[in-house]
Amino acid sequence: MRTKPELSDDIRTRRRAALVVNAHSRRGGRLYHDARERLLAAGFTLVTDAPVDDPAQLPARLEAAVAAGPDLLIAGGGDGTISTAARLLAHRDIALGLLPLGTTNNFARTVGVPLDLDEAVTTLAEGTVVDVDLGLAGDLAFTNHVGIGLSAEVMINAPRALKRVTGRLAYPMTALALLLRHRPLHARLRAGDRHHEFLTHQLYVANGGFHAGRPITSDADADDRLLVAYPVGDASRRRLLRETARNAATGHRRTLRDDPFLAVGELWLETDRPARVEVDGEPSGSTPLRISIDPNALRIMAPAGTVDR
Repeated sequence: MRTKPELSDDIRTRRRAALVVNAHSRRGGRLYHDARERLLAAGFTLVTDAPVDDPAQLPARLEAAVAAGPDLLIAGGGDGTISTAARLLAHRDIALGLLPLGTTNNFARTVGVPLDLDEAVTTLAEGTVVDVDLGLAGDLAFTNHVGIGLSAEVMINAPRALKRVTGRLAYPMTALALLLRHRPLHARLRAGDRHHEFLTHQLYVANGGFHAGRPITSDADADDRLLVAYPVGDASRRRLLRETARNAATGHRRTLRDDPFLAVGELWLETDRPARVEVDGEPSGSTPLRISIDPNALRIMAPAGTVDR
């Protein structure tokens, strides 16, 4: 493994990269050619580049890109695409470059990568390699969060056409339709000798600092060796809606010391009935579940001047 400064220098001087874009992400199909031209104009040699029209083919295309031997694997798409690439690159001597082309782009926001395409390409060309934590839902790595309850139902049922038209509004619109028949969960969390119980429609366990495109708290990020567990409201549907709006509006003013946040390194989660789980926006099994941290597991190309803990 090269050191992070060595890998940064190799990326900035050799500019040897692979590009994989999820053309089914919100902006991926529309911006793939623009992104490719901007990368070439920035001096990158693309050892392989491809838009992926079928999301089922994304893991294989990413594996082929890694096999081509780049210093930088540039993944274009939403949080699901980025998370898939992150799993593949964990503990490898290749940095992940982000082109945030999805609906909420939570991971890019967490690590400070600009959402503007030109600025994102500048980060790839002139940035610096840092490492960040990955979460583990069982053995499955994730960049942002695990959602238990209503959010998993939303991810399964949100129409793709609605996401393309309305962007992040597709999720609350789908949630409102599902909430009328959703039953609350009795969730039990165990972290060491600490036990917590919640009756709620929705529980999150986050590794990153953003959810639904908004800050979770002012001090949550992907490089602090912590998971942040928190319910949204309780058994009341009305309180769920109120807390969702409150979280979106006030996250930037709250801290991990505030209720109801639990900042831990590892936890075991059980529910009174098997509850569906989504990992970074993709359906992924059900409870019970162990969730933990894989520290400094992923190297990314971050904006110049990013503090690496």
